[in-house]
Amino acid sequence: MAAVATYQELVDELRRVLPEGGVLVSASEKLVYECDGYTLEKGTPEVVVFPTSTQQVQAVVRLCNRYKVPFLPRGAGTSLAGGCVPVGGGVMIVLTRMKQILEINLRDRYAVVQPGVVNVWLTQALRGTGYHYAPDPSSQGACTIGGNVATNSGGPHTLKYGVTVNHVLGVEVVLADGSLVRFGGPCEDYPGLDLTGVMVGSEGTLGIVTCVWVRLTRDPQGVRTLLAVFESVDDATEAISSIIGAGIVPAALEMMDQGILVAVEAAFHFGFPLDAGAILLIEVDGLEAGLDAQRDRIDEICRAHRAREVRQARTPQERQLLWKCRKQAFGAVGRLSPSYCTQDGVVPRTKLPHMLRRISEIGRRHDLRIVNVFHAGDGNIHPILLFDERDPQQVRRVLAASSEILEECLACGGSVTGEHGIGVEKLSFMHRMFQPSDLEAMERLRTAFNPEGRLSPGKMLPTAGACGIEQTHPGRRAAL
Repeated sequence: MAAVATYQELVDELRRVLPEGGVLVSASEKLVYECDGYTLEKGTPEVVVFPTSTQQVQAVVRLCNRYKVPFLPRGAGTSLAGGCVPVGGGVMIVLTRMKQILEINLRDRYAVVQPGVVNVWLTQALRGTGYHYAPDPSSQGACTIGGNVATNSGGPHTLKYGVTVNHVLGVEVVLADGSLVRFGGPCEDYPGLDLTGVMVGSEGTLGIVTCVWVRLTRDPQGVRTLLAVFESVDDATEAISSIIGAGIVPAALEMMDQGILVAVEAAFHFGFPLDAGAILLIEVDGLEAGLDAQRDRIDEICRAHRAREVRQARTPQERQLLWKCRKQAFGAVGRLSPSYCTQDGVVPRTKLPHMLRRISEIGRRHDLRIVNVFHAGDGNIHPILLFDERDPQQVRRVLAASSEILEECLACGGSVTGEHGIGVEKLSFMHRMFQPSDLEAMERLRTAFNPEGRLSPGKMLPTAGACGIEQTHPGRRAAL
């Protein structure tokens, strides 16, 4: 950071361009912004600011450049890979006060929102219109659309509908020098380079998104939601491959193992059988014609894989409760452990039985309890490692086990992230996933947008250090 005198000058100027209460500098106020949902990596910003308009974001960025300090954007902080950890300090630009739904255009099937709009707010605003915004991360009650854009978030319904990038038509972006650009917009298939696609998933390293045009999807005519109960994880994962292999593409296909079932049942009292090895939550939607046939075929496949019970949600209330149990499963983990670390890997669906067995082996070897709830239909696993962050020995074991799980994902032909991003947690895996020439191309793109490297330094790319910042992980050092 700059010298103390310069620092105070920067704070004074920030207070002049931002609303009252829009600048935080005290240690106690900044503490909540030292990490996101990945609590093993921490770093405290020197200043936290809350702009309420695009023009204010531009002003903050220009001041940071004038004083030569790093800066980064942050949404709700629900990300799970350290994507908004302020490596090297600097100014954190929190976008949660930019929370307006600016336009809903049903005829052209798009909405325009600011980045601080919580995902579920748009769902609620569209209720009864016959349209919805398809991306629905499990954290949709808290996560923001700006954060979804940053990490290209997924969610339960991405199996059929696709991830965030498939539903973003355009973005307004403040670049690293404070200039404002727009990529894409309300029309489909803008000509030229797909710079909207470049921005989605760039984790705030290429620019700060201040406005998003999102695609609206027509509500399905009908829906069938099933709960299949299995004696073992192996049976459940084999059923998953068979369902997809039968040519059925569910809207969602989720799995929870016994460990997470116990916590969810204690929280929501749905009536899950606590002696089950695993359950599948399966949803098909679309035209009413044919849905019953798909439901019956899924029932048949599950029973062929030794499902002891297959239930159907008979009312909208039952369906809503099932999805509540799934989407709030991570919150229920607090009943099992004081701390947890969620991993995010992808493997081919046929490798799920092997992968779940390996996760169990890794947990036993490191003396850790691991429970699983994940997007089974597309092979996006989320093993949850339970531990106590106050115990350095447990932290070491969690980090070692996490690394082994991700290594196994790569060995299976998968990826170390499906929807949570790279952030700071997975920088060391980038060399494993990409050739040097690939990383060089990514770095050249980043440099084109962020030539001074002040925007979100130390993120995504292993060469992303800047401004003299040592590229280490302060939170990890403290933990170890």
